[in-house]
Amino acid sequence: MTQHDPAATLRFAVFGHPVAHSLSPQIHAAFARELSIALEYTAIDATAETFPDALARFAAAGGAGANVTLPLKQQAAALCGSLGDGARRSGAVNTLVRSNGGWHGENTDGRGLVRDLTERHGLDLRQRRTLLIGAGGAARGVAPALLEAGIGDLFVVNRTPERADALADTLGEPARVHPRYLADLASLGEFDLIVHATSATRDAALPALPMSLVGTRAAAVDVNYGEVAIPFLAWARAAGARDAIDGLGMLVEQAAESFRLWHGRRPATDEVYAGLRERYAALVTAD
Repeated sequence: MTQHDPAATLRFAVFGHPVAHSLSPQIHAAFARELSIALEYTAIDATAETFPDALARFAAAGGAGANVTLPLKQQAAALCGSLGDGARRSGAVNTLVRSNGGWHGENTDGRGLVRDLTERHGLDLRQRRTLLIGAGGAARGVAPALLEAGIGDLFVVNRTPERADALADTLGEPARVHPRYLADLASLGEFDLIVHATSATRDAALPALPMSLVGTRAAAVDVNYGEVAIPFLAWARAAGARDAIDGLGMLVEQAAESFRLWHGRRPATDEVYAGLRERYAALVTAD
């Protein structure tokens, strides 16, 4: 972790495609004001093809750290000279830290999700039979932390079965982690925790999900927020989920973890979360 001159303005960014909608610049600006740290944080649109060059230019211009979002998280891991435990286990990076002339990669998504669910929403995740929908960068980011939080069996389903198999292999706990196909959903029984971690709803294409998946105490969580989360949350409420939670809290908490890695101090998050929740209240409560 690098300690910086508090008088210097540090450069940070979030890379993704699309990324203009990202709330990360607003969140990090609020954190910086709270802790009196001067920084510049911008959104940089980069596709898989342009990301390596864009990141190199950012580093050459003095970039000290960055966040990475869809669809670049697995690619970011490959561009790092070193990886933290969570990033290594998941094969996905959402936080880049400039280190020894290269990039060190971390993944704060999972810690952010677990902190939001347990501390903000008061959920006990222990021994919850869990369904993870998706096997891309977002799913890879949260799976290790869910296992570490003590969930029970984890079933991973994905449109491309090979990706579900690959994530299960990466997690390395065959006794607890079970890759399955979307076609298997109706036969999997009830779950206590269902996490939707695909980008499908960005294209209005939520997979067909049987209502029989929802157990009596089920919490349904979408790692997305805003309009993108509405289809899954609406399905969850219709199916009788006890809790239906979007990814806004996770977004704020993972950002605070990234901020801590860059600056050595973790900001308070409640005020930032409350402000964003008010902004998105009409959307995330829609049926």
